[in-house]
Amino acid sequence: MTAETPADATAAKSGNAATDRFRNSGKLAAVESSAERVNLLASKLVKAANDIILEERVSYDEFNALKAWLIKVGEDGEWPLFLDVWLEHSVEEVATDHREGNKGSIEGPYYVPDAPAQNSPATIEMREDEKGTNLLFQGQVRSTDGSALKNAKIELWHADEEGFYSQFAPGIPEWNLRGTFIADEEGNFQINTMQPAPYQIPTDGACGQLIAAAGWHAWRPAHLHLKVSAEGHELLTAQLYFPGDEHNDDDIATAVKPELMLDLQPAQSGNGKQVTYDFVLDPAK
Repeated sequence: MTAETPADATAAKSGNAATDRFRNSGKLAAVESSAERVNLLASKLVKAANDIILEERVSYDEFNALKAWLIKVGEDGEWPLFLDVWLEHSVEEVATDHREGNKGSIEGPYYVPDAPAQNSPATIEMREDEKGTNLLFQGQVRSTDGSALKNAKIELWHADEEGFYSQFAPGIPEWNLRGTFIADEEGNFQINTMQPAPYQIPTDGACGQLIAAAGWHAWRPAHLHLKVSAEGHELLTAQLYFPGDEHNDDDIATAVKPELMLDLQPAQSGNGKQVTYDFVLDPAK
């Protein structure tokens, strides 16, 4: 039997993997909400949907198409993808609008905790023949008062040259282009990785069906995913983007911010590119 390759990835396989990751993430363990809060949010959501139906005179054919589509989202395991692509950017804005340090961005559906840890400087796990442009990603982690945060933790993950994520597409090593990196005593870090490619979110499932029906595109600009943390400080989740990408201005996930744009330079080593990006974390409240 021929081994599967990333090209064999399907929305259902990727979606179900994201759903399983969410179920096992522990993110629901701390959820507590009063009946009053649930009533407020659920009532506003139902009212907004009914207002659309009345204002736009939604037909039974359209209503039934919506039912079928909602069922397909579940069958394809694409609720994490749908929510992360179209709603998470607003939740992230609410969650971080108090911060004085770096701007954050959405986590997305492809985060996997506990990636192998290395002290910086380090090279992320990759295949011997990994395609793409070498990228040195470096910088410093500081607090809002300017002090260096020693031994800060930088979790980095991103797509490969073909737009696929390890653990969400077949035929890719488990921890490919994923890693946890520990900064030095001065909060400095250096990580050797590869420049990721832009990619389309899965289009053969329910989310792709919506995109096609609405005449949208499915593209996300190339980006690095990061989680940056240090003792006594708030966790920063971010995506960093590359200038010149044609989808920086129309990202399907609406997650690009000017503060998250990288300043890419030729590598001093003569091999690929390098970029310096510092992180400023807010003290925990």
